[in-house]
Amino acid sequence: MLYRLGRAMVRLRYVVLALWALAVLVALPFAPRVARALAPGGFSSPAMESQQAVDALQQGLHTSFTNVLVIFSSDALTADDPRFAAQADAAVARLNGWSEVTGIVPFTLDPSQIARDRHAAYTVVLLRADPDHAPDVLPALQARIVPQPDLHETVGGGPVFYSDIQSVSEADLRRAELIAFPFAALALLLVFRSVVAAALPAAVGGCSVVVSLALLYALAGITPVSIFALNITTLFGLGLGVDYSLFLVSRFREELARGHPVAHAVGLTMTTAGRAVVFSGLAVSIGLLGLVIFPLNMLRSVGMGGMVTVALSILAAVTLLPALLGVFGGRVNALPVRLPRFRRIWGNRNRDGAAAPATGHAGENGFWHRLALGVMRHPVATLLPVLAVLLLLGIPYLSVRLAAPDASILPHSVKSRAAFDVLAQRFDQTATTPIVIAVRTHGSPLLPANLEALDAYTRRLAADARVGGVSSIVSLDPRLTLRQYELLYSDPAHIADPFISATLHNSVGADITMVQVTSRYPMLDARSEALVQDIRATAPPAGLTILVDGGTAGIIDYVNTLYSAFPLALLVVALITYVVLLLLFRSLVLPLKAILMNLLSIVASYGALVFIFQEGHFSGLLNFTPLGFVEASSPILLFCALFGLSMDYEVFLLSRIREAYEQSGDNTASVASGLERSGRIITSAAAIVILVSMAFASADMVIVKALGVGMALAVLLDATLVRGLLVPATMRLLGNVNWWWPWPFNRLLPGVVFREVGAASASESADAGAGATAAHSALPVGGER
Repeated sequence: MLYRLGRAMVRLRYVVLALWALAVLVALPFAPRVARALAPGGFSSPAMESQQAVDALQQGLHTSFTNVLVIFSSDALTADDPRFAAQADAAVARLNGWSEVTGIVPFTLDPSQIARDRHAAYTVVLLRADPDHAPDVLPALQARIVPQPDLHETVGGGPVFYSDIQSVSEADLRRAELIAFPFAALALLLVFRSVVAAALPAAVGGCSVVVSLALLYALAGITPVSIFALNITTLFGLGLGVDYSLFLVSRFREELARGHPVAHAVGLTMTTAGRAVVFSGLAVSIGLLGLVIFPLNMLRSVGMGGMVTVALSILAAVTLLPALLGVFGGRVNALPVRLPRFRRIWGNRNRDGAAAPATGHAGENGFWHRLALGVMRHPVATLLPVLAVLLLLGIPYLSVRLAAPDASILPHSVKSRAAFDVLAQRFDQTATTPIVIAVRTHGSPLLPANLEALDAYTRRLAADARVGGVSSIVSLDPRLTLRQYELLYSDPAHIADPFISATLHNSVGADITMVQVTSRYPMLDARSEALVQDIRATAPPAGLTILVDGGTAGIIDYVNTLYSAFPLALLVVALITYVVLLLLFRSLVLPLKAILMNLLSIVASYGALVFIFQEGHFSGLLNFTPLGFVEASSPILLFCALFGLSMDYEVFLLSRIREAYEQSGDNTASVASGLERSGRIITSAAAIVILVSMAFASADMVIVKALGVGMALAVLLDATLVRGLLVPATMRLLGNVNWWWPWPFNRLLPGVVFREVGAASASESADAGAGATAAHSALPVGGER
């Protein structure tokens, strides 16, 4: 089928090129606008208790918890100075009565909104818009804030954070593209030593990225798509689009060097390397499919965006590239670049700089062949140290601390990070991140019976040694008794005290009220987490039901939601990958070994996440502030992305080994031959993915930086230690067990693959008048990667 597809693309090459040109032209206006169509959030789920608490309070109190903080600071004045308060009120005066604002809570009503040094304070502005649309009103809100002579104003909060995520993501993407494209082009020139051959993968990769971004824009019009899908789409589009084309162009040059006509060479390339590209794309898509299982929109969006990109990369590789090869034909080696050939490292090369044809014994004395034989002479002595190194690299992950993202993932230059730093440094963090409890009552919370139950509940909370304070409608003033509160609330419309009146308005609904608990410890402290868990686990007095929210509760729910679904995602990805590889290699053992090999490089990258981003090593080199934790979605993103990418290289390597094994029946010789024929091109492809990944390591957003660094490290280890050393060692130790294919399976799927492919290709060639013989056609499924 792929042979016929390749020949059809050559025959219809100008039609195919015209269709792709049309697709790119249609996509060009939308690709640059994709960031504005994507949503900045996606970290919550309706199943989370913290989100249920927010929803209950917003519905019950008829308000929105979406808010921004206007932080005022002054070197000369303190918040106790009437001039400070007057200027702060004047600064936000134009927000009163604005249709987008539902309320304003000045610091004069809540002392916890004043900094420890008294020279800063913040006013809370409640917005009508939901979190996804709140960033749209920020420009108008900031325009309404009137500058004051003695105060400095800083605007922060969730909407500003989301807005900054969007702008920083766009800037990161532009920077990564500017870095990745030149380095990828240089790498391709080094590999192919021809401007034309190097330009083809770059062109195909660029086209797939442009169309993928446009499709992401269209997808965002149908369903909410997180902004975090943007960078992963471009990373995979560039990396895989160039990679797949690299393998196909390399194999095409090999077939031309054997003397095949252009159309037949393209057909054989598609039958061999093209088939491996399709299966490789399936492996990557399976890894990304694992992200769709999670209930968080951020991960689902990355999974959907990544799968769209992989599909486009495969489509471009099996349609656009064969058409381009049909146009250039033998001129694919035109415009040669004269560079050092490194013969002793890479083995024999022809005059065009292409790898020597993998026929007979050409190139069988090259570096990779010698390396494989050396490893297989001492498999145990190789396996144990390499295994120990990879496991040691993963050890730091044993001390991982997982948390939800906040403004600390952004650079210091953006507004939300500046506001976050001010709050962290000058304010009581425990007061700015309280535990919020939505308390449901039978009837109005102001009824005497409910006030009595609420009083008992808040006193029990306050008695906990970990609690620094409790704020509720029955704890506004420690001088008041329960009976006095009952008397006060018997006629709430005539309460004269503005603070009590504002508190009732903001925290009491028809059958719900809000209680805030301040922990004595920071939000990420294990003791604060234990306090939240205990509050949730302890039943309130009869007549009350509770839902717990707040920063600490949100982090607990976020992490639990992710890692309760992770085992299922891991199982689904592993099982589907096993079945796909089983169909490709016709072996029960090789797919299992491939999965285990993949896990080793992923474990090492996990250790790097903790060592670098939690503990802060190389923070100066990578230009970030250590988080003190690992963003909880990063290990999951890395697993699903790397599982497919690592399997990508396994497919091409084992396909070459399988071909040689069917021809010789010698396990040791086939491993050496397969590694020699694919080692150089796998290393070149890995180098391009590493360069693209490291381009994204230049990102200002720490989540994207961590993903780039983790992927670059894992691919480096995978293409060197795993493929170069562990695979030959384990193949030697397992021997012919590698190819175990019991007779019940053999009846359904014959164990011999490559001769069937060769016969089909020979038949097609004869029908087309290409004059190719069956001997020429007996080529591997995997192709050269």
